[in-house]
Amino acid sequence: MRLPLPQFTTGDRHPSYIAEVIETSTTEFLAQCLEPEDLSFPVMPPFGSWVKSADDESGNQVYGVVYYATTMPIDSIHRARALGLSLMELREQQPQIFAMLKTEFRAAIIGFEPAKASKRAQREVYQYLPPRPPQIHQAVYCCQPEDVILFSDRLDFLRTLLQVQGAPVEALTAAAIREVYQLRKADRQWLVQAGRTLSTLLKDDYDRLRYILSQIHP
Repeated sequence: MRLPLPQFTTGDRHPSYIAEVIETSTTEFLAQCLEPEDLSFPVMPPFGSWVKSADDESGNQVYGVVYYATTMPIDSIHRARALGLSLMELREQQPQIFAMLKTEFRAAIIGFEPAKASKRAQREVYQYLPPRPPQIHQAVYCCQPEDVILFSDRLDFLRTLLQVQGAPVEALTAAAIREVYQLRKADRQWLVQAGRTLSTLLKDDYDRLRYILSQIHP
């Protein structure tokens, strides 16, 4: 006797819920973007954007910055091929294409927010690696502006970004700073402090410092 396949509804999905953890480690996690309801490609989070997931056992909210994203066929044997069709034509003539592709991204872990002892407890974040990363199949959310603003009150996370392995760290650091600066409504004082922090961290590498600062546009 065949059992019916489970049916998953997306109508009540939180708008910030964009992906699910499919691989995890101490310093980063890999997430697969959720399929959209219509015939379109999953939304790929921007390079340098902020996301968060959870360590369900401790209740910690783990923060990360996206440093790599890719869209590829679900079948790793066969590569996608050029069809010469517009997005509208793909929907009309090759709708199955959208079910044959997946979008994934990697996020470097930069800190965490511990579970609150009570509802009245003041929010507190730590800018170092959490005891555990988020588990497999945990939801991944885009960070809300208030989350990023709270986290970026301190700038220790810049050191972590400058040490991410396998990423263009100069471009990543600049992108993360631009994102925060925008969410902070062009807070010039914060931007100056970020620049001073980078100057301290890269005091022996002026070329890297200049390259990062050249990508930040106030």
